Parts: sequence; structure tokens; C-alpha cells
Amino acid sequence: MITKPDKNTARLKRHVRVRAKIGGTPECPRLDVFRSAKHIYAQIIDDANGVTLCAASSMDKDFEGFGGNKEAAKKVGAALAKKAAEKGIENVVFDRGGYIYHGRVKELAEAAREGGLKF
Repeated sequence: MITKPDKNTARLKRHVRVRAKIGGTPECPRLDVFRSAKHIYAQIIDDANGVTLCAASSMDKDFEGFGGNKEAAKKVGAALAKKAAEKGIENVVFDRGGYIYHGRVKELAEAAREGGLKF
């Protein structure tokens, strides 16, 4: 019998491998991305203190439209950059969550950069 490898298990392995090398500090927190089929989520995390500094997602009340496409990722990235600017955060380290840097993850990152985040 042929068994198909589980994509999410492979992603979680990649995520653990990346997280062993990067982490968020109070000076340079971590921008973490999670995507599902219908939504995309991003948060800025200070791992030293274990605190989420700000977050944005396609589930927010002020978000309009479908959350599972590139346009939604752009909106979420821009919203996160705006919230980060209000908190005085400008430097972050990008954690793609084990996903390849393509499609929705790339659009979110580029929108966050355009909004003023540096990574």
C-alpha cells in the first residue's frame, strides 16, 4: 500500500527547524505567519517575554472579503504594519512558519515591508 506523506507534518518539521535558529527579542520581535485554506493570520511576538505584541488576521472585525487569497494577505500585512507602527515596532525577523516564501506568504511580507516594517 502506498502512503501519501502528510504536508502539514512536513511543514511542522520545517517550522521547528527554523525556530531553533530564529527568535524574537524585545528589540527585534518575530513576525509569525499562519495560513489556512480560508484565512491568514500574522502576529508579532516577543519570544524572550512570551508576549504577542500585535496581531492581524482575515478574521478581524474590520476585515472585508474572502481571507484565503493574495488580496487578503496584502490587507493583513498592511494592517499588521500599521498596528506595529502604532506600537513603535519597525524591525522584525520574519518567520514564514514552514511555508515556502511564495503566494500568500510573500504578499503578506511585501505588504508589511511597504507598511514600514524592516526585515
